Amino acid sequence: MQHRIRSILEDLEAVRENLLALSDDIWLSIDHNDSESLDEGVQFKRLYNEKMAAFDTLASELSTMVQQFTSVRLESAEQSGGEDESENVRIVQELNREEPHAISEDFTYKRPHGFILDGQGTTGITTWRRLYELLCQQLLRRDGDRFHALADNPDYISNRGHHAFTRDPAHLRHASPVEDGFYTEVNLSANSIRDTIRRLLATFEIPEDRLQLFLRQDRDAGNLPEP
Repeated sequence: MQHRIRSILEDLEAVRENLLALSDDIWLSIDHNDSESLDEGVQFKRLYNEKMAAFDTLASELSTMVQQFTSVRLESAEQSGGEDESENVRIVQELNREEPHAISEDFTYKRPHGFILDGQGTTGITTWRRLYELLCQQLLRRDGDRFHALADNPDYISNRGHHAFTRDPAHLRHASPVEDGFYTEVNLSANSIRDTIRRLLATFEIPEDRLQLFLRQDRDAGNLPEP
């Protein structure tokens, strides 16, 4: 029963992230040099984003309700070596049995399950959103002053004034607390999260090769029985 519930919750998260990826796909497929196609694309994108925001809210509420009632927590499978060196060695060795992926890759319709940032391993992740949250928390512990300055850093403010980090969650479409009183936007596709992480690595002066990502599809392929 609990395995079935967890699988359904993971599927719900996968649908949410795939819908965000589909939005990116459709937008990139539009001929931006054709004014008529571009106008139609903008109208579609606006309506899609409205429907997606409503679905995202409903999916979050459903997931939270099910997890609270059943005590099946998506985060219960997460393991991190941040507090225990021997545990970190075990996690890193386990992840290194799989194929590492660079942050520069295309992650559309792919799902993560772990990462190693500057030698610290984390595994058991189910979504890009969660990977991003955990990576932000690790950067916060690394340099709190620099992290808090992201709220006013122009590299994290769009041309339309949308902030990626803020102290006021009302300014975000879907705010996730990195810590009490400090939030980041998580209503993002896998590749949008990738782009934000790349900016973060540059801001914190961490070479991109110090971050390795591990995908669920590689892990699952490795667990297949031999023919």
